[in-house]
Amino acid sequence: MNKEQQELLDEAYKNYRDKNHILYKDTAWTQEEFINKCKTDPEFSERWGLKIEERELNDEERYNLLSDTEKRNFIIALIPGVKYGEEVKYTLDTFYKHIPTKLITITYNNKTIESYE
Repeated sequence: MNKEQQELLDEAYKNYRDKNHILYKDTAWTQEEFINKCKTDPEFSERWGLKIEERELNDEERYNLLSDTEKRNFIIALIPGVKYGEEVKYTLDTFYKHIPTKLITITYNNKTIESYE
């Protein structure tokens, strides 16, 4: 997670904690619990205005993150008995480990920040 995303999460949690303290007198969850709840409970996430989405990138999306030079040099390992799609995944996983596999999108107060891991 990048610095800008962390700042957005900190802001959302501070808002949650401050409002929760006023209403419930210190029964607020920790920031980690709050973030996990926002990830897994759409109703809770909507109530506090923090949307966190994490998803795996498919092979085409990962390939598109390669530099132009890497794309020109992209060689699919010819493995007997392995289907074309599996060869692309194998090549990305083996020779391009620096290419992210996950997209994280955080939205709070009409501000959306995306990052890759």
